[in-house]
Amino acid sequence: MERIGVIGAGSWGTAIAHLLAGNEGCSVTLWAREEEVRREISERRENGHFLPGIKLSDRLEVAASIEEAVAGATMVVSVVPSQYVRSVFPPIVEKLERGSIIVSASKGIEESSLLTVSQVLKELLPGAFHPSIAVISGPSFAKEVTLGLPAAVCAASVSDKVSAKVQQVFSTGAFRVYTNRDIIGVELGGALKNVIALAVGISDGLGMGTNARAALITRGLAEMVRLGVAMGADPQTFSGLSGLGDLVLTCTGELSRNRSVGLALGRGKGLSEIVTEMKMVAEGVKTAKSAYRLARKHRVPMPITENTYQILYEDKSPKDAVMELMTRGLREE
Repeated sequence: MERIGVIGAGSWGTAIAHLLAGNEGCSVTLWAREEEVRREISERRENGHFLPGIKLSDRLEVAASIEEAVAGATMVVSVVPSQYVRSVFPPIVEKLERGSIIVSASKGIEESSLLTVSQVLKELLPGAFHPSIAVISGPSFAKEVTLGLPAAVCAASVSDKVSAKVQQVFSTGAFRVYTNRDIIGVELGGALKNVIALAVGISDGLGMGTNARAALITRGLAEMVRLGVAMGADPQTFSGLSGLGDLVLTCTGELSRNRSVGLALGRGKGLSEIVTEMKMVAEGVKTAKSAYRLARKHRVPMPITENTYQILYEDKSPKDAVMELMTRGLREE
């Protein structure tokens, strides 16, 4: 019996817990920071705050504390927004079972350090845990996963044994998991695609059309590859599920939070107003700042990312950003 603790009960954390609870041989405990979310899942089998209208598995248990969620767990799945991982993990390090697998399902880059989540975990966890760190990423809207609609993602780790174990535990008849050794590439794909989705949303909000959308997705992918290679990733990773797959979904799907933020910006709303109205985190808002700084650090040209950052944080006009992108110096593809 796999004893799995899931930390974080936003829409994706809840979807993962529900998915795993449906697998025979898995005992799953979910921890939510919000008491009202814990109570609602326990009493009504629903997370109305983050995933309304979905009946959750009766086999899913809810922990009263984060310590309870990870105690005795053979696998811990972290679905905490990337900016909060550093504050969540230190109190539970001593509670983690030696030999347990730590899986990150968060898609972001820590703003203060410019580290991916797996890199943050390596700073927080004793060295004995480092080979057991894995990430899971790919095109997977939470609502569709909980409804049992088909999806495919990838699990990455420096250890083939660990990634194979994650693959085995997560896979179902409707949720297919591939393995990958390029953990940094998988993480960067999952994080950077959110920034491009913001840009696509802005373009759509301005009414720039589907030609512009296709161009932004394609040239955005080129930016992701350039930064990834500069940071040691395998360029081929970005052609896979955690790169192109997640990019296409997040840039075009109606359930995409990051695209929705971009749409609102393109239609003239201010960022603070948009964020205040949102229940869930749009990781791309913070990641845009981290990606912009990483591009400058590694001297990688990322004009779409740079203009998205300037719209978010320097009050640049979206129309001016489009004009700047379209009138850059001509060059080979």
